Amino acid sequence: MRIAVISDIHSNIYALEKVLEDIEKRNVDLTVCLGDLVGYGTHPNEVIELIRKKNILTIMGNYDDAVGFERMVCGCDYPDPKDAENAAISLNWTIENTKEENKRFLRALPKEAVLTFEDRTFIFVHGSPRKINEYLKENSKEAEEVMGEISHDILVCGHTHVPYFKRYYNKMLINSGSVGKPKNGRPDANYIIIDADDELKVEIMYVPYDYERAAQDMEEAGMPESFIKNIRTGKV
Repeated sequence: MRIAVISDIHSNIYALEKVLEDIEKRNVDLTVCLGDLVGYGTHPNEVIELIRKKNILTIMGNYDDAVGFERMVCGCDYPDPKDAENAAISLNWTIENTKEENKRFLRALPKEAVLTFEDRTFIFVHGSPRKINEYLKENSKEAEEVMGEISHDILVCGHTHVPYFKRYYNKMLINSGSVGKPKNGRPDANYIIIDADDELKVEIMYVPYDYERAAQDMEEAGMPESFIKNIRTGKV
């Protein structure tokens, strides 16, 4: 069983299209999306509609929750007030420019999915099983706590925008990175493939796409410069 996991697309239709094209070449049995379809970028409707067209199993992210329910904050937990202000600009723009039928789709997304393959139980979430916007960063105290609490064999999450995988005794934590707004120092879209056969294998995939086109669209829409710089560099 080969599973492709994508996450944190953030309205970047150009990155999503290239990633889905790449997945089609990889002999994948199932694709799972861990949410944050919207926010930051300028194509929320196109992203949602492509995910719906492909009938991809999708988990709700904090941005999906915020846009779907038209909340005041995105749940991004920015410590810098300027970053929080920029996030509010992005959130308000996305709420105003997302179709009502697509907001209904976002509101209906599940908070988690539990699947079993080869006698292993996988739980798929956006942030963590404890909270939709909890960051399980690599080697963090939060990650160690969560892995000690869960009964599942494999936890697959997103939200941090940095892909990694790490074993915790007989369990594994896998972070799928970000398709549309990577933060690992390179602008290429990234996602993961899990080979869930007898010996569990995880591969981090990098996919080039026209990030300059995405950045230019953001500039034309008046998005904050720091978000546009992130698209061009993959750096926070």
